[in-house]
Amino acid sequence: MRPAPISAVVAAAAAAALVSVPLAAPATAAPVAACTASTGPYQRQLEKYLGRPVDGVQSEADCEAVRAFQVKQKLPRTDGYADLATYRYMLAVQAADDPNAAGHCPARTYRVTCVDMDRQLLWVQTGKRIDFRPVPIRTGRDAQETRPGWHSIYWRDKDHVSSLYDDAPMPYSQFFDGGQALHGHPGDLFDGGGSAGCVNLTVGDAASLWDLLGLDDAVYVWGVKPGTGS
Repeated sequence: MRPAPISAVVAAAAAAALVSVPLAAPATAAPVAACTASTGPYQRQLEKYLGRPVDGVQSEADCEAVRAFQVKQKLPRTDGYADLATYRYMLAVQAADDPNAAGHCPARTYRVTCVDMDRQLLWVQTGKRIDFRPVPIRTGRDAQETRPGWHSIYWRDKDHVSSLYDDAPMPYSQFFDGGQALHGHPGDLFDGGGSAGCVNLTVGDAASLWDLLGLDDAVYVWGVKPGTGS
């Protein structure tokens, strides 16, 4: 037996109900807060790198450009303020394609970890090939400078703690000269001071470097940390 046909009146009512259902409004992104950070200590350097007028005075457009850079690089600070950390990362990005353009780090047939104290950058190269792209570092302060010249990694300790500085954590330590090591620094790498002679990296960068290097790998250090007197 066939089902009873729906009456024309019922069908019309159903169609009208469908037509009357309101469509959901498209979602809109939350408005981005105005960029209001003040002039930072590395304002001119960031302005020049980002193609902004170089006047050393923060404008809203400058702030937006710096903030976009900070967001792209996934920096902890993303308010458009041109601080030391943003500047150091700018140097790393600027040097990424050819960190040894000036030729300060000797090119060898074997792997060399290059520690540039002038720019506070570290990278690893074999000949002209870059095995580890440049990253920001922190080297020694006055009277505790990182020792320049050729060194080699003689001891590695993944979970090292300092026996000299109140059991300070030194993750992914790779010692290259006396008590000086390449290692991760869990605190603020860009606090404006210096290490006690070690080459500090972010913990993430130190972990990546640990996976790449090994005993007897060469380390070459040169230059002068900005703000030190030697």
